[in-house]
Amino acid sequence: MQFKPFIIRDKTDVAKKIAFNFLKKIKTTAISKCNIIVVIGGDGFMLSIIKKYQKFKKPFYGINSGNFGFLMNKFIQKRNNYRLDKLIQTKLYPLKIVAKNKKKQIKKQIAINEVSILRQSRQTASILIKKNKKVLIKKLISDGLIVSTPAGSTAYNLSAHGPILDLNSNKLAITPISPFRPRRWKGLTVSNKSLITVKNLNINKRPLSVVSDNVEFRNIKEVIISNDPNKSFILYYDRNKSLMKKNRVELIKKSQK
Repeated sequence: MQFKPFIIRDKTDVAKKIAFNFLKKIKTTAISKCNIIVVIGGDGFMLSIIKKYQKFKKPFYGINSGNFGFLMNKFIQKRNNYRLDKLIQTKLYPLKIVAKNKKKQIKKQIAINEVSILRQSRQTASILIKKNKKVLIKKLISDGLIVSTPAGSTAYNLSAHGPILDLNSNKLAITPISPFRPRRWKGLTVSNKSLITVKNLNINKRPLSVVSDNVEFRNIKEVIISNDPNKSFILYYDRNKSLMKKNRVELIKKSQK
């Protein structure tokens, strides 16, 4: 299938150079006529573009000009042929969050990688965690908490010693950040159909922020996190470089430590 891309690039010099060379090989088109959106940048840039352009309901193909580029593909200078039918498709299901701050303002957002609840001051966070109607932790004293999708389980979640989730696991990871009480609580995995509620137990003394991938909302009172079954995004990868393979490589590396 012919590659008919609409291209968006980051503002870095590396992204600019890659876009210049890519445009020598591929003819671009308007977003209304394209069959794929090519994103040149890093993982953070890709996440922001997916959210911004989701309304067009087009698949995405990333070219890495950042650091790790877990969501991206490597740009190969000598490559001349790009075809959709030669690529591997991965579907991502984002989380939906509804956050309420102490002024009762409500913020709605989606998260493709993870939702992070973080302490906002020198004071540790004091958090209650519920799954559906069941209280999981009455009081978590920590630097915060991460709720991660399988796609995001190898990112911030892994750095906080959370589990790597297979992309087809239908699971979410709940991972504490530097837990003080309960000191040995390592978190847990739950079904992606779970409704997770996080409450700030001391809003004034221990303020919290919630970060949805790279969008922050401060002074939160409560965050409700759930899977969004009506929303999904398609990412394309070069063969042998799929997100599934990258995910499993990280899982093997972790098991060998």
